[in-house]
Amino acid sequence: MRLDYTKAAPGGMKAFGSVYGYVMQSGLDDVLVELVYLRVSQINGCAYCLDMHTRDLIRHGVTPAKLALVQAWHEAGTLFSEREKAALAWAETVTRVADTHVPDEEFQRVAAVFGEKELADLTMAIGLMNAFNRLAISFRRPPDAALAANA
Repeated sequence: MRLDYTKAAPGGMKAFGSVYGYVMQSGLDDVLVELVYLRVSQINGCAYCLDMHTRDLIRHGVTPAKLALVQAWHEAGTLFSEREKAALAWAETVTRVADTHVPDEEFQRVAAVFGEKELADLTMAIGLMNAFNRLAISFRRPPDAALAANA
């Protein structure tokens, strides 16, 4: 680990924690949010967050088959609900904003499934996970599974 950003900037981590708390109290389904967190972390290649959100989804009762197909959700038939599909598509386009510029068609698709507050909350969750991924990747935070394997 390059540096422990949780100790170097505790005020910043507390602020991120407040946003995380807001998202978890927003009314969005916990599993939906965790699926989005996992997909964002897959796109960004964040081992720490992949490990954490996979474990969280298992605790929520998500099956191994569904977990294995998160990165190919669009090919998974009815395994994912319409809301999950819309949220995962939105997570992909927002996370890749430099390439996608978040097209109007994508906005219209997700807005047909989520209300305005839900969509704002979902986008905050996506932005938060992108920020967490950037911290963990930049400072090489090891995943808990790797730490446990080395213990």
